[in-house]
Amino acid sequence: MISSWRRRRAAKRGGKLEQQGNENGEMELTVPREFRCPISLDLMKDPVTLSTGITYDRESIDKWIEAGNFTCPLTNQVLTCLEPIPNHAIRKNIQDWCVENRSHGIERIPTPRVPITSVEVSNILSKINVACKRQDGKGCRDLVLKIKSLAKESERNKRCIVTNGAGGVLSEAFQAFSMASSFDENVGVLEEILSALTRMFPLDVEAKGFLGSASAMQCLVWFLSSGDLSRRRNAVLGLKELVSSSSSDNRRKLNELSETEGAIEALFKLIKDPICPTSTKASLLVVYLIITSSSTKEKQVRKLVNLGIVPLLLETSVDGERSMCEKALGVLDGICNSEEGRQMARDNALSMPVLVKKILRVSDLATEFSVSILWKLCKNGKVEHGGRVVFEALQVGAFQKLLLVLQVGCAEKTKEEASEVLKMLNLHRNKMECVDPMDNFKDLKRPF
Repeated sequence: MISSWRRRRAAKRGGKLEQQGNENGEMELTVPREFRCPISLDLMKDPVTLSTGITYDRESIDKWIEAGNFTCPLTNQVLTCLEPIPNHAIRKNIQDWCVENRSHGIERIPTPRVPITSVEVSNILSKINVACKRQDGKGCRDLVLKIKSLAKESERNKRCIVTNGAGGVLSEAFQAFSMASSFDENVGVLEEILSALTRMFPLDVEAKGFLGSASAMQCLVWFLSSGDLSRRRNAVLGLKELVSSSSSDNRRKLNELSETEGAIEALFKLIKDPICPTSTKASLLVVYLIITSSSTKEKQVRKLVNLGIVPLLLETSVDGERSMCEKALGVLDGICNSEEGRQMARDNALSMPVLVKKILRVSDLATEFSVSILWKLCKNGKVEHGGRVVFEALQVGAFQKLLLVLQVGCAEKTKEEASEVLKMLNLHRNKMECVDPMDNFKDLKRPF
């Protein structure tokens, strides 16, 4: 914005001269002292005045207040109001000064948008409550669109909207409109509410209570199964928000979700035909929680295995970045708690190369999952299957990798599992020729 003057930060020199010669005789511009923010000492872009009468740049004073300071930085007086008032007079003077000095490379500061206030947010949320009671879908949708638009304008607006309870109001509205006899009647307003809600995460307990009601949960699963991509993405993010904490109420929601018709199939589809990395990760996390925490996990694991989750998880692990890989391996570890899952993993040519490859290559969590899966596949197989799996593991260098795991250190459970697998591998080491682990990757169809 200001390209050709040197800012002089010493306050005693700041207001003396508008222009002063430098060593080469050229004129350089000095910002007038009254146009500078007392905190940053920079030209103010959005001057606002506190209750103490001192003017600051909005960005600087917002950071000061957000840090927990409730006094005026310059006078140290306690602020009677934390809502600064725009100083239009100084802003106009600054803009005029910029125009007058544009020959020095100064660009005019645009007129900033006035951020929303707590009173305005409360007013909009009250109108949303009224529209919900009247079942006025159109009116509620217009108000939610206004909330979304304001939240997009600035991070400050978003914080103001969230801190004034928008998450709870929108969740209650979602529940109210999801209780209609048919979702089709209110799909427009429900879609907009859900889209706005994803900007309010994390939700508080009350908001989760509304969003986790039976009707709201059913609506989320319905959205998850629909063809609209943004709707499916928002739905899985909503489900993730509901079930990702460890509270007893969230475990209840997790059980309800696992029993909801079409939920598992819709989550699997999001992993198989990804919309975006965010939705894929959310789907993997929800599936992981279902197969490790819900009361019907065995039933859901069988369903996922029949859908073909194992090869999909292995392929996802091959190319996925760290977070994606961790979640895919976590789900595979949960799937391998069942004999059906272990058998499908043993029969897949990618299993051993991928699992061994990911040990000590991605993260500590990925290593723990990989070692756990190896342990389950080798230990819980029949003699003929276990021997084949052990042989495949030796071929791709599992023995050396597991030794290294013990050397560099790991969690106690991982250490015990790695030691057990090493004992099983050691029994077969003399029965095969030494094979270079890297040779086993050259014939794989998928790249590593």
